[in-house]
Amino acid sequence: MTTDSSKRALLKLAGLASLLGAAALAGCGKKEEPPAPAAAPATTASAPAPAPKPEPLKAAWVYVGPVGDAGWTFAHDQGRKAVEAEFGDKVATTFVEKVPEGADAERVIRDLAAQGNKIIFATSFGFMEPMLKVAGEFPDVKFEHATGYKTAPNMRIYDAKFYEDAYLAGIIAGKMTKTNTLGFVGSFPIPEVLRNINAFTIGAQSVNPKIKTRVVWVSSWFDPPKESEAAQSLINGGADVLLQNTDSSAVLQTAEKNGKFAFGWDSDMSTVAPKAHLASCIVDWGGYYKKAVKDVMDGSWAVARTIWGVKEGQNALVKIADAVPDDAKKKVEEVKEAMKAGSFEVFTGPVVDNAGKERLAKDVKADQDWKDKVDFFVKGVEGKIPAAK
Repeated sequence: MTTDSSKRALLKLAGLASLLGAAALAGCGKKEEPPAPAAAPATTASAPAPAPKPEPLKAAWVYVGPVGDAGWTFAHDQGRKAVEAEFGDKVATTFVEKVPEGADAERVIRDLAAQGNKIIFATSFGFMEPMLKVAGEFPDVKFEHATGYKTAPNMRIYDAKFYEDAYLAGIIAGKMTKTNTLGFVGSFPIPEVLRNINAFTIGAQSVNPKIKTRVVWVSSWFDPPKESEAAQSLINGGADVLLQNTDSSAVLQTAEKNGKFAFGWDSDMSTVAPKAHLASCIVDWGGYYKKAVKDVMDGSWAVARTIWGVKEGQNALVKIADAVPDDAKKKVEEVKEAMKAGSFEVFTGPVVDNAGKERLAKDVKADQDWKDKVDFFVKGVEGKIPAAK
């Protein structure tokens, strides 16, 4: 019994030792960490798609004459090209030339609006009513009319002070004439043209009180044969310095053929007939056209009437000939600087018509309303005004 008891005791002690050893090993061993979760596969962020290039603003011009007329239409088309140079691929321009005033103009303007043009410029007085009608049909299109006086919620007007150029040309004409008779080829007897005839005469009279002006009407803006015929008639009647309110260089060329003097109109015509050319009355439409297009692009376009002149750099008398005497050049420069400063107004009273009626009192400066209603010849202009057609 003793022996068995001893064996059992030994076995118990061995089992206890085995348990303690296992416990000791467990206490001293490293704790096994659970496996780390597998890393999520890396994702490559895709680059955002490039924003679509904005469509260019579509702008259109409607011309009464051909772009190669060297005058009115040529000057407007130079303005269109200035827009292209300024805005590049942000704008897409187009034009339609030789559009008659009336029903054809309405059709052309409507077609341009239907083609998606967002701003349309109509560049002749006779386009006013057709544009006004079409403007009512396309409220989301901006319409701009040159030289007119009617507006609509989406139609505004712009003009230039051509009479400032004409006055400056008159100063030279008054100094250059030997017959004291000037000639003027007129298009239509509307206020715009009458202002220019009167300003030309007043400018000449400012240096030569003996001046008289004769006018021949051609009832067209662009008709070189008629313009030449009118110029020849004036020369035959004693005029030796000519100006015109028509669109071609025909008057200047006719003057050169006859050994007389004349001026370029709307653009620089100094190379057309250099022996006859005294200076060119120009208009630079680029500044206004760039402003108008920018107004549409930035959303600031609003109905207005804009009339710029020498002060704004839109009108100028350029390329004065060497034959012009220095005192005339000096006078032109003095008046031009006064125009830029805003201190000189061509139509300052007294202004008297050729029937002896006072149209503007002494020292009164004409406002725009007065200029819009000019329907008379000033003293010194011969003849009567025909009824406007």
